[in-house]
Amino acid sequence: MSKEPLTIADDLVVDMAYVLRSQTGREIDRSDGPLTFIQGQGQLVPGLEAALYGMSSGEEKEIVVAPDEGYGEYDEDGLQQVPRSALPAGATPDLGQGLRLRNRKTGEQYEAYVVELGPDHIVLDYNHPLAGQTLHYEVRIVDVRQGTA
Repeated sequence: MSKEPLTIADDLVVDMAYVLRSQTGREIDRSDGPLTFIQGQGQLVPGLEAALYGMSSGEEKEIVVAPDEGYGEYDEDGLQQVPRSALPAGATPDLGQGLRLRNRKTGEQYEAYVVELGPDHIVLDYNHPLAGQTLHYEVRIVDVRQGTA
């Protein structure tokens, strides 16, 4: 007697292979092997996670995620000019480099990307690199199972 395969639901462990493409079809990311996550825990962008409900092992699907359900809309106010003198001694940032920053008052951590290098300043972008983009996923569900301790 064969068991009915599990379908993706909250708190199940999912192994998924994927390819992520931009609106123009350029490949942005690809899983090297299955990505393992727990459904419903916010480990994926909301639009992708929502589209996986009900899928089961072996299923494939193309999923389009709008910016508001992906990495958010691009916020022009997310740019900040920083004097080079505010950088740690000897720091030599590169264009496109990701930086982890911490607010000295609150201890909150941020991620920013260097988008401009000037002689006496740099410009940081606090938006996610994929903010404002429509994401095109090709997914294949490898396995769906109950979690274990």
